[in-house]
Amino acid sequence: MSITTPRELFAPYDPAYDPLVSDGPGHNLDYAPTYWAATAGPAPDDDGPVAGDVDADVVIIGSGFTGLATALFLAEEHGIKAVVLEANRVAWGCTSRNGGQGQNASGRLYRSQWIERWGLATAKRLDAEIRYGFQTFKDLVATSDCEPQGGGHLYIAHRAKKMAFLENETRVMRDHFGYDARMLSADEVRSRYCDDRDAHGAMHEPEGICVHPLKLAYSYLKRARAGGARVHPSSPVIGWETKNGVHHLKTPGGTVRARAVGIATGAYTAPGLHPTLKNRLFPVLSNSIVTRPLTDAELKATNFLTHEAITDTRTLRFYYRLLPDRRVQIGSRSAITGADAHRDVHYRLLVDGLERKFPALKGIQIDYSWWGWVDVAHDMMPRIVQPDAKQSVFYALGYGGNGVSFSAHAGRRLAQRMAGHDDAMFDLPIYDSPLPFPAQGEWAAPFRRFGQRMLYRWYQLRDEVL
Repeated sequence: MSITTPRELFAPYDPAYDPLVSDGPGHNLDYAPTYWAATAGPAPDDDGPVAGDVDADVVIIGSGFTGLATALFLAEEHGIKAVVLEANRVAWGCTSRNGGQGQNASGRLYRSQWIERWGLATAKRLDAEIRYGFQTFKDLVATSDCEPQGGGHLYIAHRAKKMAFLENETRVMRDHFGYDARMLSADEVRSRYCDDRDAHGAMHEPEGICVHPLKLAYSYLKRARAGGARVHPSSPVIGWETKNGVHHLKTPGGTVRARAVGIATGAYTAPGLHPTLKNRLFPVLSNSIVTRPLTDAELKATNFLTHEAITDTRTLRFYYRLLPDRRVQIGSRSAITGADAHRDVHYRLLVDGLERKFPALKGIQIDYSWWGWVDVAHDMMPRIVQPDAKQSVFYALGYGGNGVSFSAHAGRRLAQRMAGHDDAMFDLPIYDSPLPFPAQGEWAAPFRRFGQRMLYRWYQLRDEVL
């Protein structure tokens, strides 16, 4: 059965949703009002909500990049036809709310931090895996209609003192990992890339592809279903029992029974979904805005000569780029709680950042504004694991803002694990242990947001003043 549900039949998007206090991600909700949802075109067919009890080999919970990629690779590389359960619309969570920047990265740690944490030998093996993962992403993008914009990644030093940090990262990437990373002066940034008035220089990485994320997800959906996967929107998991090794996942339309379950719900993971995830993730909000299309005069004034991914060196970084239709998208951190997300101060942070970087855009009309939750691991690195060898439950979570590209490979590796195949790379840190509790211990999890408030204040002081 193939179904395209009319948009008017979806319930309104809930802007105050908060994964730490809400019962779950909702049921049958529409997309957030993103530029991506407005410009992706008609959604491809799916399989409609679950209607009656269903038996499946494997179930994937979550239909974002990770869930759809997992279903795709299960079908194409292992001959397994998965059932994908989604609470709301396909790709409703972070997949349709991010900035569309695909980078050669995983988690929030730099390669120099990999060396510091695990040693050079492990860091090199991890780099090889991440490179393989970026190739997975590139291969999927190459067969998708998702407006790809290549060229690399420009990492802007927003203060002069950040140049030393970027110079060190450039040396690490070149000397230890063989990348053609290079440093750029402020004049080179402004004359060859864009006239970012924040820029005191930059590091340029050769790998980086920006995409229209929802169009890319739609491509994954079509390919997964072509391989035999069934994708059921409006089918949240509202109960989970395991009997004699069989998982019984209750949805509003019926129970789905499966021998194995993969969790790919990102920061939209329902509280209590499964005990292996309790207190393992720290969801944080990110805001994004998109301007109206720039005029010829504005393009000349901003000297936007690139469509590459751009981020800056703030701890609470800005990420931005010129879109194919000459709009500028910019995003950064947002509120602490969902109830606070609508406040103008979070919107103004982005507008002020845009105008500081590009004064010629002061007062420009903002056509789209939204926010979404990011799944951050307590140690800043993702996990693609089977957390308990006695249970046929797996998850791929914790990307920390680098999920656009790495989710493709996470889906491939999650499919491999669910199919029962081992790999020499599975002894790497992102594969050989579950998501950790907070560094202070699980007892600290209920107090994470108190610490987040203090850290945000400290980060802003350190980024802008000290």
